[in-house]
Amino acid sequence: MAKTLSFAAVHFTVAFSVGYIMTGSWVVGSALALVEPAVNTVAYYFHEKLWAHFSQAPAPSDGGDLAATG
Repeated sequence: MAKTLSFAAVHFTVAFSVGYIMTGSWVVGSALALVEPAVNTVAYYFHEKLWAHFSQAPAPSDGGDLAATG
């Protein structure tokens, strides 16, 4: 759990820093530090669902690989 909290702190710090450096605004930096990790969490959820879906796809058969028949 400590590693997760440490990574969250780094993530918030990076999001804030990028927003602040690009705009010079503490408000924008703070908003990015809150919004970006939340959006990223939702994106990660869907990424995992897609990854699970495509990783279950059947592998091509050995006889169907045209490059191997060259």
